[in-house]
Amino acid sequence: MAPARRGPTPRAPDPLDVAQGACGSRLLQWPFSPSATHCRLSVPSVQAVARARRSARRLAFDGPWRFGRLLDAPYRLAFFTAATMVSASALWWLAVLAARFVPGSGLAWSVAPGHAHALLMGFSFMPMFFAGFLMTAGPRWLAVPAVAARTLLPTVAAWLAGWATFVAGTHFDARMAAFGLAVVAAGWSAFAWRFARMLASSKVRDRTHLRVIGAASGAGAAALWTAAAGLASHQPAVVQVAISTGLWWFLAPVFATAMHRMVPVFGVLAPRLDERHPNWLLWTLLAVLAMQVPLTAWPAGAVALAPATLVLDTAAATLVLWLAVRWATLQNLRIRLLAMLHIGFAWLGVSLALLAASAAMAWSSGGVTDLRLAGLHALGIGFFGSAQLAFVTRISAGQTGRSQAADDIAWALFRALQAAVALRIAAAWRPDAAALVLAAALLWAGVMLAWSARYVRWYGPPASTVDRDDPRFPQGAPTAPAFEDTVI
Repeated sequence: MAPARRGPTPRAPDPLDVAQGACGSRLLQWPFSPSATHCRLSVPSVQAVARARRSARRLAFDGPWRFGRLLDAPYRLAFFTAATMVSASALWWLAVLAARFVPGSGLAWSVAPGHAHALLMGFSFMPMFFAGFLMTAGPRWLAVPAVAARTLLPTVAAWLAGWATFVAGTHFDARMAAFGLAVVAAGWSAFAWRFARMLASSKVRDRTHLRVIGAASGAGAAALWTAAAGLASHQPAVVQVAISTGLWWFLAPVFATAMHRMVPVFGVLAPRLDERHPNWLLWTLLAVLAMQVPLTAWPAGAVALAPATLVLDTAAATLVLWLAVRWATLQNLRIRLLAMLHIGFAWLGVSLALLAASAAMAWSSGGVTDLRLAGLHALGIGFFGSAQLAFVTRISAGQTGRSQAADDIAWALFRALQAAVALRIAAAWRPDAAALVLAAALLWAGVMLAWSARYVRWYGPPASTVDRDDPRFPQGAPTAPAFEDTVI
């Protein structure tokens, strides 16, 4: 008897793909057709999805976990590195906060703790998630040859060594911290240059979103170099400007652009405007984000610029929150991944609203009251954290042949993350909230450790090749396309 043909690992039906199919193929086109405006996404049978998930989990990947398998695909190596960094940074900051409650155990600092915290928690892991996604999806979107995971090894090596040196330097010598950050900046600069060359070599006409992400990656490299220079020269103001630049010109634009590119509803929120100017929302969001740097980078200018900040951020928050409400009326948010992205986007509006409120309080109090940390944590933990959890969960599941849906574990971790955001925002409004800050850090660390441990297990085993006629695979179930071919 001839052996059965072996094919690629079958993927379980994706509720998002099924829902998109209910709206017709035009919903998957870019720019989107205005005829999709009033389409409300349907939800497949919960029992059918559950059966598909169980089958996919049994059939997806098998074999022992090996480090060498991280080189099988760029997302494996980059996501593993990012998961390592998010876990290590969460534990480090939790230890720093816990030490404050132990008499006589205060840590020595050569770098301002706030700057060390912002640099490590903001830039040590998110860029690696970006790298894994861009080196896996980018070649397909740009119609260029695939990228071997080994080409990321120099960046990963610089990343791990640089951040380890930086953390040690924050407690022993600022020059050591500056050197470690320079190593990180060199690694990210190499990646940004490689991605820029990939963009330049592509003949695809629509490269708008990836060009924005490429420009943001360049801004991120510049911010890291500037922060390293500020640490080396003992100029905290320069470090503050670098942090603000990296936050608003690098991380925020990448998340906003990726969401605009991959979530269909952003193409049908304002039908007439979307038809004439498909990218109006993208450019509006990018303009709002760009303006945050001159308005918020300089602590001494908080009062002088408070009126402008109040007007801009109030208008921006109104727009984003209106879009979030509009989103909820157009798509069925019982699909958990959509709900996760929707909540993350809503946090961007909340962040801008909190920054506007902080500007109003700083203006009325003459600079005595500054509550910008509430808005910044709503942005960092709420918007970035929620979007990161949703995107990486979907990508990790899709690339390993599992159901590209948020199961009960992912949903529980996401809800715990929302609790961490709420605690940290509450702590920013209370001067005696050290216990609340510690509780928020404990929740963040617990969520990131559990989330990382779960998905890292998927990056090391070899991929299975399963016969599509296997009786355990649900007959007639559609095979979900790879994540780089779909929108959410």
